[in-house]
Amino acid sequence: MDWAYLLQQLFNGLVLGSIYGLIAIGYTMVYGIIGMINFAHGDIYMISAYLTAIFIALLTLFGLPSLVLTLFITALITMIITGLYGWLIERIAYRKLRFSNRLAPLISAIGVSLLLQNFVRTSQGARTQALPVLISGKMEFGQGDNIIILANIESLIIVVSFICMVLLSLFINKTRLGQAMRATQQDLIMASILGVSPNKIIPLVFVLGSCLAAIAGTLVTLNYGSFDFAIGFVIGIKAFTSAVLGGIGSIAGAMLGGLLLGMTESLFSAYVAVDYKDVFAFAVLILVLIFKPNGLLGAKDVEKV
Repeated sequence: MDWAYLLQQLFNGLVLGSIYGLIAIGYTMVYGIIGMINFAHGDIYMISAYLTAIFIALLTLFGLPSLVLTLFITALITMIITGLYGWLIERIAYRKLRFSNRLAPLISAIGVSLLLQNFVRTSQGARTQALPVLISGKMEFGQGDNIIILANIESLIIVVSFICMVLLSLFINKTRLGQAMRATQQDLIMASILGVSPNKIIPLVFVLGSCLAAIAGTLVTLNYGSFDFAIGFVIGIKAFTSAVLGGIGSIAGAMLGGLLLGMTESLFSAYVAVDYKDVFAFAVLILVLIFKPNGLLGAKDVEKV
């Protein structure tokens, strides 16, 4: 067995899984709080890719001397704007439907997804957009034919994803807002009786999830350099698969599911058929829903009486 090739594919899968995990956290946080799936979340990721390219171009035009500063400001502005999108989605598409049957918010989310896609296609065009390589360089391990290549941008994706996961966990477990979020997740009605405002906590969850999707969109745009108005659908479904695989409602499960899906998809592409990697991801979703619907780290639903 070519161990160098295997390790290279595992590293590629780790990069891919880190992106899936970041986006999956948005799905799992919303579901954990209100028991609904935000199917417009993938399109927030798509919008962040366009915002990244737009603000990098603008800041470069203004002549900022530092690439690091340019990327930092771009990421910050992108997070703010996508956070606003997340707040608007909750306010318009979910708040009035919070206590309705589950079908209504699902249809509403799909409608928002189509609205965002067509808005971007109309305003930015249907062509695939491109961004030049800004972060180059790589690290090589091994010698001869047994070389593992770690691109700097790919290493950055893994590091940033890990940092985001740690910071989010600290925020949820160590702060008063995090405590309020956990209380709302456990019992929304009882939390509101005890003084926690759902109309403040739930939008915060949408904003946080959108910010994580923005970070993922920025990193992927810097890595691959190309994007279009339809990229949110497929990666959104894969991130949703990651959330279900890890146990939807569990933040650690979302990241674990993302890493597992990313690595298995990378191995499938390398050793089976790259053309069917998307089919593989959807097959994983179906199998998980059939045989382990609660996921790896998900808790069984308990009916409150």
